[in-house]
Amino acid sequence: MSDSKVTYSVIVPVYNRRGEVEELLESLLKQTTRNFEIVIVEDGSTEPCADIVEKYADKGLNVRYFFKENEGRSIARNYGLERALGNYFIFFDSDCVIPADYFSKLDKFRHRQPYDTFGGPDAADNSFTTTQKAINFAMTSFLTTGGIRGGKVSLEKFTPRTFNMGFSREVYDKVGGFREMFSEDIDMSTRIRLAGYSIGLYPELPVYHKRRVDFRKFFRQVYVFGMSRITLKLLYPDSMKLVHWLPALFVIGVVAMILLAIFVSPWWLLPLILYLFMIWQTALVSTGSPVIAFKAIPASLIQLGGYGCGFIKAYFLKIICRRGRDEAEEIALRKGK
Repeated sequence: MSDSKVTYSVIVPVYNRRGEVEELLESLLKQTTRNFEIVIVEDGSTEPCADIVEKYADKGLNVRYFFKENEGRSIARNYGLERALGNYFIFFDSDCVIPADYFSKLDKFRHRQPYDTFGGPDAADNSFTTTQKAINFAMTSFLTTGGIRGGKVSLEKFTPRTFNMGFSREVYDKVGGFREMFSEDIDMSTRIRLAGYSIGLYPELPVYHKRRVDFRKFFRQVYVFGMSRITLKLLYPDSMKLVHWLPALFVIGVVAMILLAIFVSPWWLLPLILYLFMIWQTALVSTGSPVIAFKAIPASLIQLGGYGCGFIKAYFLKIICRRGRDEAEEIALRKGK
């Protein structure tokens, strides 16, 4: 049963993120519309945040806290779905900060253009470090294929991601919850689309997403994204598009240019230098910061290179060598509930 006073249930899986949870709840406390509840699912953390949740509940925030054994973020989200009261389910990551007018805007956008499943872009808050802002640029810029993640210009159909995603209770009742896998939000969005439900982007509904705080962790994240794209191809053979190949082609192209520069002529590096200059110039214009612009260069190389390397490795192992296909079959059998 849904509580008539709760339109939205915000579901957040948490694992050892006390500081992030406090910032997230502080931003939700400042919302201009309070037609939502918050469901925090602590996924077996060794540093639980129950006291932080209780503090914000005492401040009048409609928040409920659940602790469960560690089983992964998808199972944690499904745990929250099973206990949520709203007619719509909203998913934020614990490292998000939500603009104060998020839910008032969401009400307006849903009235103007209703979708069964929806999402918005991510942005960098002024409080983020320069490294976080550079990573945000790399993950959202059209120059790095980041434009496919939810900007106004897109290279493929919009796919909501769980840092800023919502769908109706009807969708959940029909499609089920998330399956335990990498890129589970892409899998969920694909299943929703195949079930015939509408999916749409609200471009003026951003969240501030911190992502990774250093380049090493960022590389690991995008590397896994690249590998998971091949798993998605095995699950949905028609889902692979040209844009998904671009990071891999970038890696191959850079390696070829470096080899040609060493053995033929240094001029072969000119296209790469011009491309990096475009990244610097675009980042400088969009952020107004020379420091962020310079950090955007390694961030963009990591975004493309990490994804491309993960993609190439998984393609070789799972497509060419046909290893790991049992994993895809096991995922396909998971109900997501």
